[in-house]
Amino acid sequence: MKIQFMGAAQTVTGSCFIIEACGVRFAVDCGMHQGNSAIEERNFDTKNYRAGDIDFILLTHAHIDHSGLLPRIVAEGFKGPIYCTAPTADLATLMLEDSAHIQETEAAWKAKKEKRRNGAASEQKEDVAPLYTVDDARKVAELWRPEAYGKMFEPHPGIQVTYRDAAHILGSGFLEILIDENGKKLSVVFSGDLGRPETLLLPDPSIPQIRPDYLFLESTYGDRNHKNEGMSLDELAEAIEYSRKNGGKVIIPAFAVGRTQELLYSLLLLLHQGRLPEDMPIFVDSPLAIRATEIFRKYKELLDTPELQEFGGAHRLLPNLHFLLEASESQALNTLKGPAIIISASGMCNAGRIKHHLRHHLWDPASCIVFVGYQAIGTPGRHIVDGAKSLRLFNEDIAIKARIFTIGGFSAHAGQTQLLKWVEDIAADNSKMQVLLVHGESQAQETLANLIREKYGLKVSIPKYLEELELTASGETRSVRVTEAPKLPEVDWSFLLDETEYKLNQLKKKVQNAGSASWEVQAELRDRIVELNREILSILSAKL
Repeated sequence: MKIQFMGAAQTVTGSCFIIEACGVRFAVDCGMHQGNSAIEERNFDTKNYRAGDIDFILLTHAHIDHSGLLPRIVAEGFKGPIYCTAPTADLATLMLEDSAHIQETEAAWKAKKEKRRNGAASEQKEDVAPLYTVDDARKVAELWRPEAYGKMFEPHPGIQVTYRDAAHILGSGFLEILIDENGKKLSVVFSGDLGRPETLLLPDPSIPQIRPDYLFLESTYGDRNHKNEGMSLDELAEAIEYSRKNGGKVIIPAFAVGRTQELLYSLLLLLHQGRLPEDMPIFVDSPLAIRATEIFRKYKELLDTPELQEFGGAHRLLPNLHFLLEASESQALNTLKGPAIIISASGMCNAGRIKHHLRHHLWDPASCIVFVGYQAIGTPGRHIVDGAKSLRLFNEDIAIKARIFTIGGFSAHAGQTQLLKWVEDIAADNSKMQVLLVHGESQAQETLANLIREKYGLKVSIPKYLEELELTASGETRSVRVTEAPKLPEVDWSFLLDETEYKLNQLKKKVQNAGSASWEVQAELRDRIVELNREILSILSAKL
């Protein structure tokens, strides 16, 4: 069995592992890379996926960092089945169409910006193409092959797959894969994103029913644990009280699927405890989150308890809860007076309506921003939680004066201790299992790897982006062949800074001759240099 790591290798986005076994080529997940522009450029470089040569895809869950490149792969020639659970199919259908709409909108905006900059000359250039279109996303929906938890199926002779409940979001699953290739048997578990025990909405994660030769384990929080739900509710109540007292807004960037629904239930708990003012309006400003909540109602039997199965009525139980579908309704929030709670997507602040709410409230010391999910490197959310003094939004530097809350207890990912306990349960009577850490940043992975080695004596590897491994099992022997990933291009800092210095000298010469120009021309030049200085200061203030 060969496997190549197309994403989620020493990072938390772009999850995709392409496997060759039993004469076929298939993928586990096909996610979008999210972060800075260099990371997101990987989404357009999909030739290595060889879409037309992929026979089928196993999707662990609907989140965009696991499903978001499916429309592009379909547009490039993939025609096989996509296996997943039924809730995942429904949620991913919504999320991919929403993502495609964002791709089309951003491409149109970039094209318009290019035309404004270059005028008629830009007409001769190719239009800025979106990553994929809404039509591409709709074609994905034709390929879903829903499978039930606990029921083994065979996507190809010699390959048996079973989904188990990962309890990360509704419909999420980890994969048990049994491969029989020329009489040589290999067992593999892909954790996908693993949920936490005792979350508010979902049951505890299942334990694999096989003893795998290889465990591909997510490591998002491999270096730390979460606060418990009680402390998280206390922090949420503190944020609400802070903004109520100061007359500001509670802005909550939240993933539309899973996190928004958990937040609504948390607000319901605070209401019952007398810690949510009944007259404080709550706005869910995400059409995707609103439609996803309907799917939670559809599959309410998968929620944790009978009481939660009535959670679909939360919108009727919470006074002053408003679901906003139209853009005009969202824009009206910018002029809303007094305290309010605004839950909006995206959860990492890199797209969607949340960017507009940050623009209007990030600078306001009476408001607070409440982060309830992981913020990947390079995202606006990561800049804020890392302590940035300002954030650039819509070509404007916004001072960060709002109070920032980071509430880890709402995370849908298992924390360090919970990951270790899950490994312990799988490693019992299976001391030769090898662990490969994926879906995590380097520091978290190194910490978790050392703990697994110390506690359980297991071999642990940390694959690199685009690295290829060959996995074999023969009795007591296991071997791994590593093909190093191509080196990423280095930034030529000397050339870049020399170019900057050259242009700065040219600017000095221009300014020396500016004295003979009219006052209006001088003032305009002065304003542009002031703006340039602000940009340089923003770069100097950024953390490396």
